[in-house]
Amino acid sequence: MQSITAVIQQGHKIASGLADNSPYPEGSIKMQIPHFKTKGLDLSGYYPATLNLSITPHTFKMVAPKLTVRELHWAEGFDAEDFSFSSCEITFKNQRYKGLVYYPHPETKLDHFHSDALIEVICPYIPDINYGDSVIFAYHPSEISIF
Repeated sequence: MQSITAVIQQGHKIASGLADNSPYPEGSIKMQIPHFKTKGLDLSGYYPATLNLSITPHTFKMVAPKLTVRELHWAEGFDAEDFSFSSCEITFKNQRYKGLVYYPHPETKLDHFHSDALIEVICPYIPDINYGDSVIFAYHPSEISIF
């Protein structure tokens, strides 16, 4: 694995369901969990939200993700989406947390896009982490390229 320092950044709060204008009041991740499970991906051990990691001035690209789920229809009234996942690790306050890069493919995503300098991660709950905190993001360079 390779690593890079990243900064926790506020996202759209759609994944967690905390956005005032979210079409998914319980959060998109919580709604997606049972659908991913039917595709063989069990996310039950992870906190139902994403950590948004800014790697600015760098950018990233998924090149060979560990898993890609195509045409997942997880919300009534919305089109199916494609998602890719790659194993990763977050280190915060000398504690390591195993997680997954969560990558909704922009070409199938309805709204709420992020820049190529922001990586979304699903992981267990991390106590005391806040916006602006630095973390070490470890990733597989065979799966994700960082420029």
